[in-house]
Amino acid sequence: MLTLHVAEATPESAVLVDGALVAAVGPYEDLAAARPEARVRRWPGILTPGLLNPYGPELLEQTYYPDPREAAEFGTEPITGERARAIFRADPARLGAGARRGVQRMLAHGTVAVAGELRGRAAVDAVRRAGLAVGQRPPSLPGPPSFSPVPLILLPAPAPGGPARFAVFDVPDRAALVRLGASTCVATVLGGRLVHRRR
Repeated sequence: MLTLHVAEATPESAVLVDGALVAAVGPYEDLAAARPEARVRRWPGILTPGLLNPYGPELLEQTYYPDPREAAEFGTEPITGERARAIFRADPARLGAGARRGVQRMLAHGTVAVAGELRGRAAVDAVRRAGLAVGQRPPSLPGPPSFSPVPLILLPAPAPGGPARFAVFDVPDRAALVRLGASTCVATVLGGRLVHRRR
């Protein structure tokens, strides 16, 4: 099934997706005229290639994300440091659950690739199942681990024949994305699948 993704502020960079691949990139009007049978997904803001998060190990192997049902015991915020290590020692199954919830948070921040050497099977499996790409870690990391690292690291633009992997942010332009951060993500697409949509 063909799907045409277009964002209000970047109609010249619409992406036509065919399965897991990009079929075409260009002005929305041209793509819609060429492929009128495509299902159209309209988004606010800008369509971008999506982000590389350089903190894969820190966010997926060294941080625990409590399940909402655990709020009374652990709270609702991510847990790091010795407290996270103690949780993982007490119940190693929480490594997998935490990594899966961490990946979901990454997707909600427009992350389409992670970097850093993931050593644990739970994190590797969570990344693989989600369809996140694995990229090169920058030589110097931009500050403390974050879902919205500063500076944001955008991947190369979607190209015909390449993987259908991109994100949409509810901002008027890239300068606003840099200023407001990745929490403005409204949609993330991996392998042609809509894996995150802000409600």
